[in-house]
Amino acid sequence: MRAVLNLATAIAALLGVASAQAAGPIDCELRFSMSGWSAFYKHSTGTGTVTCDNGRSMKVNISAKGGGITFGKSRIDNGIGKFTEVYAISDIIGGYATAEAHAGASKSASARVVTKGPISLALSGKGKGWDVGVAFGNFIISKP
Repeated sequence: MRAVLNLATAIAALLGVASAQAAGPIDCELRFSMSGWSAFYKHSTGTGTVTCDNGRSMKVNISAKGGGITFGKSRIDNGIGKFTEVYAISDIIGGYATAEAHAGASKSASARVVTKGPISLALSGKGKGWDVGVAFGNFIISKP
């Protein structure tokens, strides 16, 4: 009897996962702050919170690493990111490919789109610093 109950619970859980994905993607948003520097190598780190329209949220660490012809130092506060093609909040964890061109002095603005398979994340924010260049690399979202 217990084995049958365990099997029924397992099947129900699998059907629940399948139906959650069949229901379609959820809307998730990243609110973040980050700062960094670049001198051929670009490195920025920060923190944020991902909130989804299904009521789930998660604190995250973010980092951007890459290289190119880039110089500067900057800080973004109150940045925002919008995800596409997310079916569960755990889908957002991982490394995203990025390419960017940037320039700013004193007050600056940043906008970029990063991708991880079918998931895209459109980022924008305003901040302070100075920077100029072109860089390629990774944008990484991880759990704290």
